[in-house]
Amino acid sequence: MGHGHGHGHLPAAGSASGRYVRQLAAALVIGAAFLTLELVVGLATSSLALISDAAHMLTDVLGVGMALTAVLLARRSGPTLNRTFGMYRAEVLAALGNAVLLFGVAGYVTFEAVTRIGDPPAVPGLPVLLVAVAGMCANVVAFLLLRHGARESLNVRGAYLEVIADLIGSLGVLISGAVTLLTGWRYADPIAGVAIGLFVLPRTVILARRALRILFQHAPHGVDVGALNAELARLPGVEDVHDLHVWTLTSGMEVASAHLTVHAETDTSAVLAAAQKLLLTGYSIEHATLQVEPRESARRCAQLSW
Repeated sequence: MGHGHGHGHLPAAGSASGRYVRQLAAALVIGAAFLTLELVVGLATSSLALISDAAHMLTDVLGVGMALTAVLLARRSGPTLNRTFGMYRAEVLAALGNAVLLFGVAGYVTFEAVTRIGDPPAVPGLPVLLVAVAGMCANVVAFLLLRHGARESLNVRGAYLEVIADLIGSLGVLISGAVTLLTGWRYADPIAGVAIGLFVLPRTVILARRALRILFQHAPHGVDVGALNAELARLPGVEDVHDLHVWTLTSGMEVASAHLTVHAETDTSAVLAAAQKLLLTGYSIEHATLQVEPRESARRCAQLSW
């Protein structure tokens, strides 16, 4: 019987988001500074657009903070005898937490804006306009910092989506401030609040769905498990493939395990090497646990309850 791994341990480089600690830290500082400015001016001017955007900015700061904490936690708490996969799932939990926060704030902002449409308060346009311009500049910088990392890490993508939502929110505040300043139309501010909430909600659902997909250990997006099973079964010497599992530990860390039944005279080392090469080159799965077994052992697998 042969039993092997693509690696004897988890990759030393860590998860994908671990490479973006500085970018996350910079985005956190930028967000916290602008949150303070937006909240102070929003309360001083009674601008719902600013207050609602400040509430969303708060979730942005909390979200980026959670993402950064999760990365540092995963980096410092590597695999142990009792935590064989380390703390890498903390990054996915942070992404899900971001989604929950975004959903709650977006719903609150939308509700509050709708209730104010019937009797919108007078809001000075110039302070709102100036803060919106500052917010757009801050969000553009954060956007550029996180853009590349969002392609590789679900955790960084959660923070990145919040920055994009903040950027759109700042644009909405900018428009409402300009309309209020130029025309004095009171409805511009609550309408901007509604638009911000409606923009955030669908992106929140997408982020939550991706995080839950990983937590439920579904196959990675883009991996056809049926095709992988068939390719493994076609390897020379392989009679059957069973107990095939493919899942994502955290962003950029796909994992697989499988049992390969072989003929009695088969060179198990050659089968193991071929299967590892197939997983790596065809599916970018670097960490795989493969059990190469004779028919007698395969019969016992068939008796298992799950």
